[in-house]
Amino acid sequence: MSTHFGLWYDLRNPADPAGTTRSFTTLYRQVLDQMVWAESLGIDSVWLTEHHFMDDGYTPSPFAIAGAIGERTERLRVGTNLIVSPLHNPIRLAEDAATLSLLTDGRFDLGVGQGYWEPEFAAFGRSVRNRPSLLEEGVEIIRRCWSGSDEAFTGRRLSKPALAVSPTPESVPALLVGAMADPAIERAARIADGFLSTQNVHHAPYLAAMDRLGRRSAARIYAGQWVIIADDPEAEWARIGRHALYQINKYIDRAVQVHGSLGYSADLPLEFMYRAARAARLYDGPDEVHRDSVARQYLKGYAPPAGEIPTEHIPTRRAAATERLAELLAEQP
Repeated sequence: MSTHFGLWYDLRNPADPAGTTRSFTTLYRQVLDQMVWAESLGIDSVWLTEHHFMDDGYTPSPFAIAGAIGERTERLRVGTNLIVSPLHNPIRLAEDAATLSLLTDGRFDLGVGQGYWEPEFAAFGRSVRNRPSLLEEGVEIIRRCWSGSDEAFTGRRLSKPALAVSPTPESVPALLVGAMADPAIERAARIADGFLSTQNVHHAPYLAAMDRLGRRSAARIYAGQWVIIADDPEAEWARIGRHALYQINKYIDRAVQVHGSLGYSADLPLEFMYRAARAARLYDGPDEVHRDSVARQYLKGYAPPAGEIPTEHIPTRRAAATERLAELLAEQP
């Protein structure tokens, strides 16, 4: 077993609380410089993600950025974690990924997932309810394109004509799939070269699925971790805590929107937020940063009535987080 370390970027660029802004031109240049520096320190890879219509500029075009990274670096692997593949024509994805593999001398890996945000699907003319079949058929078409096959493919949602894609990658990228729900994790085990994980709790179901498929020796986990390394963790959290809270709370806001847009039962968002609170714990931070983070996660997740706060779901420093939650609830109109 080997372990490698990489960095993940969403390239958000929100306005500073003071009202100042940094241009995206500057942000992209600084991020590329940071990646070059990371490579010099021995970091193995960088990973890009994708969303659309985000007010803070969350990466809408990871392939273009990946090409720039490949030009600026020499050995750093570049991957997507992840592309929302149901939004795209899989033939186009295969061509772009093949081109990036050629430009980077085989240093590119393609990570995809089924997505979750209905407005993105509507904007791209897709139905969010078709995302499992769109993902699986897309993966099949991508693999056929990379192989140079001129065989036609017709699925429930997608098709490929009896034409071969050219050029094909000289070093075939790993095709990775992200998932969170058990059926999606099972699908990732079946169709992917590796599993893009956002929570450690999903590793065991993935490995169990690989065992059932007789593929345990081929298991590969690309584990996303929220980690800050610093000589003085308390001082570092004092400096970056508000940025960490911004990112976490943005995902929580989106989760609330998603569960409403998918028409789930009213009690599901609350349980989802409990899970998010456990997954998004801030370690080694000042008590104030931690308790505010946990409390706001509950508040944004439709906090339970007073006296019914299930403290077994709250991460460490429960008393402080519960106290802060009461303060925040009192502030609500």
